[in-house]
Amino acid sequence: MTPNQTGALLMAGSMAAYTFNDTLVKLVGGALPLPQILTIRGLAASCLILLLALRLGSLRLNLSGAAWGMLALRCVFEVANTYLFLTALMLMPIANVTAVLQVLPLAVTLSAALFLQEPVGWRRLAAIAVGFCGMLLIVRPGPEGFSEGALYALAAVACITARDLVTRRMPPEVPSMTVTLSASVSVLLFGIAASATTEWQPMGSTEIMALMGAALFILAGYLFSVMTMRVGEVAVVAPFRYSGLIWALILGWAVFGEWPDLLTLAGAAIVAGAGIFTLYRERRQARRAKA
Repeated sequence: MTPNQTGALLMAGSMAAYTFNDTLVKLVGGALPLPQILTIRGLAASCLILLLALRLGSLRLNLSGAAWGMLALRCVFEVANTYLFLTALMLMPIANVTAVLQVLPLAVTLSAALFLQEPVGWRRLAAIAVGFCGMLLIVRPGPEGFSEGALYALAAVACITARDLVTRRMPPEVPSMTVTLSASVSVLLFGIAASATTEWQPMGSTEIMALMGAALFILAGYLFSVMTMRVGEVAVVAPFRYSGLIWALILGWAVFGEWPDLLTLAGAAIVAGAGIFTLYRERRQARRAKA
């Protein structure tokens, strides 16, 4: 296999792992409060990530004050995103939430142009506008505005965008494993704090296995995503992130009996198409800059 083919498979595997995690969390969401889910899953995931980081020797904690400040800010957005996304996941079909999140690359590109002064041509701006129109087909605000689930999903997109912009400004001295572990621990601490005002529910073997499986899928998703960045061209393998939408459609139908209507599917196709076109334009611009 070529490096690009390997990278594409790893990206698809990463998206599958994250979507299976979402499915397991949604599956137990009706029986367990969110703080309990975040605490148990976060504890298992943090331990697994720590073991992996120590095994790879890629954990570094002697960082500068500026680096710790950026890391703390990123953790704030990570916690907010996790809470908002999982709340939306409990209120909306998994495919709909996943489809809304596919607008993320467009939101990051637009925000980088607005706040980081990164150059973006008119073609990519047009694609971003088309992509946001596709998103409106998914969330479809009515006379009263957006639904509660759609508001949570859109707020999650905003927090993930802010998190990714902070990550772009992260000093190179911060290893990716340190970033990942800090994010996982911050979500765990939020779950523990929120549990102080929430009554935990008894868990059976089904709930325990689902949460342990979710932690394993989070670890797999991260590991595959790291491996993806080490093989192939980013612009070639990045479009395969949209394979997560296919997994969401399959799992939503198989596990929850959910299937989006035609307008939602059309909106998802428009968002994915706009995102892939934007990635294609970014690749062309990068090649011209090197020439």
